[in-house]
Amino acid sequence: MDSRRPSKALLEIRNLSVRFAMPTGYIDAVQDVSLYIEPGERIALVGESGSGKSVTAASILGLLPYPRASHPGGSISFEGEQLLGAGESMLRRIRGDRIGMIFQEPMVSLNPLHTIEKQICETLILHKKMKERDARRRALQLLQQVRIRDPERQLNSWPHQLSGGQRQRVMIAMALANEPRLLIADEPTTAVDVTTQAQILALLDEICRDLDMALLLITHDLGVVRKTADRVYVMQNGRIVESGATTRIFEAPSEEYTRTLIEAEPKARHTVTEATGKPLLEAHQVGVWFSVRRGILRRTVDHVKAVDGVSLTLHPGRTVGVVGESGSGKTTLALALLRLTRSRGAISFKDQRIDGLRRNALKDLRRQMQIVFQDPYGSLSPRMSVGDIIAEGLAAHGISEGQEQESLVVDTLGEVGLEPDVRLRYPHEFSGGQRQRIALARALILKPALIVLDEPTSALDRAVQSQMIDLLLRLQETHGLSYLFISHDLRVVRALADEIIVMRSGRVVEHGAADQVFTAPENDYTRSLIKAAMDFEVWNDSAFSQ
Repeated sequence: MDSRRPSKALLEIRNLSVRFAMPTGYIDAVQDVSLYIEPGERIALVGESGSGKSVTAASILGLLPYPRASHPGGSISFEGEQLLGAGESMLRRIRGDRIGMIFQEPMVSLNPLHTIEKQICETLILHKKMKERDARRRALQLLQQVRIRDPERQLNSWPHQLSGGQRQRVMIAMALANEPRLLIADEPTTAVDVTTQAQILALLDEICRDLDMALLLITHDLGVVRKTADRVYVMQNGRIVESGATTRIFEAPSEEYTRTLIEAEPKARHTVTEATGKPLLEAHQVGVWFSVRRGILRRTVDHVKAVDGVSLTLHPGRTVGVVGESGSGKTTLALALLRLTRSRGAISFKDQRIDGLRRNALKDLRRQMQIVFQDPYGSLSPRMSVGDIIAEGLAAHGISEGQEQESLVVDTLGEVGLEPDVRLRYPHEFSGGQRQRIALARALILKPALIVLDEPTSALDRAVQSQMIDLLLRLQETHGLSYLFISHDLRVVRALADEIIVMRSGRVVEHGAADQVFTAPENDYTRSLIKAAMDFEVWNDSAFSQ
């Protein structure tokens, strides 16, 4: 453990405990956690999902769901002031002013009913008492500071009009609006591609140095920690199990759990499935164009070519990985192939042209073509039990009912590694990895031939990612499934895919067998993606080969 004591800590947490009251009893989510941050220091708090990282961070600003959450013990001191148990008026003065926070999912954190300008200006008007004109000028400066292209136009945009990387930059701008002394960043790069991740990390590093601002980084990504933090605290089951300088933690971890986290990297797929028989899915010159309309009459003056002339073939039992940066067209391509958005070009499924079919004619095919979305919390209804969610497809297709339906739900839960009583609970009661298994069970119960996996592991820690990869490979072998696997994480794609398509700006820039693309990429863009993704893997291998 880190034996140093703070000379004059900016933030100091001592023996913090957090308890949640549940219908079945109490859960001690955090137990006797102590940590400190000195002015200008960058600290990482790492651990798997459910380790207590975010609960600890939320405790600092009093953001836990009280009274269900309580603090049996501990103290939180910031610049000499006690925050634990402080009144709401005091916490409001500190939130967004002296302590800024970047949340994990900006699309959830940003208000969809307000423009970017209104949301940034709100904190300036509230804390700095600025007039609207001055607040707008400052908001524009902040967007320039976080390097958003065309900030004047983006200031008037709505959250849904921005890419994931742009939304995260807006969140950073909001957190920096009042030049806080401490910035808490909760998984700020989880759902962005490697290139955008590198840009955001470089941006945070630069801003911390320029403003002499301290950073508390909450993450499960050890690659991010290595590039960012001065010191590291490792959490497991609500406790700090190891702490110290980043270099020491990575080169000579003293705890087995820490070593497990560092070594939990997806491994390259060793067994490649050969392409045999007729293709399951074929696409030829698929395009998805969105009209750009201007003027009073809203005439079409141009098109945004989100997908432009993409062709691919997917055989039974194989996996095609689709990779690229945010905004490259990966998800739009998948939606077109599933006929969930209008497109140009030819699409065939099981030797049948489906690009011209109407909605009613597609219904029978829906059972055979399923999708698992990136965010299971957003795609699972919070008002339905897990059993009802998984059985919904059965009811829609009239497959079974009553006891037979419940038996199918139980069997499918078992296949994805979940206990039968899970069906009686609700999505909010589960971790991210468990929710993703539930989403997979919902697709699997219909016995599809094709499952589209849209970033299914991006929000999961490395250990859970490895478990999901093993599960997907096992299910593929058992049921002969075909996967279209969409991801910005090339390490995960390498562990699953037989062949890879690399997309950029709606076009395919490289396509080939997975081993070929990774070992001998032909395109400069592909090489840059692989280099960015593999930096940590190369370091990881060398660190433990000594």
